[in-house]
Amino acid sequence: MNVKSWIVAARLRTLPLALSSIITGTACALFFGFFDWLIFVFAVLTTIVLQVLSNYANDYGDAVSGKDNQNRIGPPRAVASGEISKEAMKKAVQLFAGLALMFGSILLYFSFSEELLLAGLFLVIGLAAIAAAIKYTIGKNPYGYHGLGDLFVFIFFGIVGVFGTFFLYAKSLEWTVVFPAFSIGLLSVAVLNFNNMRDIENDALTSKNTLAVKLGLQLAKQYQYFIIFLGFSTLIGFAFWNGFRLQQYVFLLMAPFFAQLVKAMIKINKPSEFDPFLKKTALGTFVLSILFLISVVIQ
Repeated sequence: MNVKSWIVAARLRTLPLALSSIITGTACALFFGFFDWLIFVFAVLTTIVLQVLSNYANDYGDAVSGKDNQNRIGPPRAVASGEISKEAMKKAVQLFAGLALMFGSILLYFSFSEELLLAGLFLVIGLAAIAAAIKYTIGKNPYGYHGLGDLFVFIFFGIVGVFGTFFLYAKSLEWTVVFPAFSIGLLSVAVLNFNNMRDIENDALTSKNTLAVKLGLQLAKQYQYFIIFLGFSTLIGFAFWNGFRLQQYVFLLMAPFFAQLVKAMIKINKPSEFDPFLKKTALGTFVLSILFLISVVIQ
């Protein structure tokens, strides 16, 4: 068993982005006076397992469908390169789907032990998240090959990830949480779009019709400017609406980072040059969520 290959296939650099949803949702809950350590711990565990599941399923799905080839720019895929067999990766996908269901069920128990209706509703949402992680590239009609990846990332990293986390703590709705939910959702889409712009040539050759392929490189860049700007500004909307004091706008320290990110990508016309932006945007979003949490704690 090649442990290094499994670690590489798990794409650990994507985990900070996934955790951004939990941290931001937790920050919103803290702002309104809700918190529970057990909910936080199992929300983190469930999210990590779901992200690894998604990465393994993506590796497996692209290899089975033949969408990965020698022209791919990003990190090498474990199954396509032969480092991990299709059978072994399929079993790993099944294992992590089971782990996601297990951790998610424990999370629901601690959050809704006396509210079975809400527990059932969130169980359906959890099963949908597991299905979305698998169906991105696996199956007869994987949605990732039809330009729907951006929508699903926005829903599960933003609306479900942030709003859902908040609800696990509060057991109630607060409409202003939609602002940070949009923020993390859109910045997560920005990471995916960087990935798709990087792979645009290979994806077009293999009929992997991501939104970037459908738009073309120049329009995909315009789309990227928009979602980064809107993703950052919606977090400001939450702070303004909820009356943050001046010292609470700590998260604005990330404004120069995102401005520089946009400025740097304006001049790029070669897809391979987008690769470093994936890690930068994912880590930048993670740091933004931490600073937003600090902004709330300052309260």
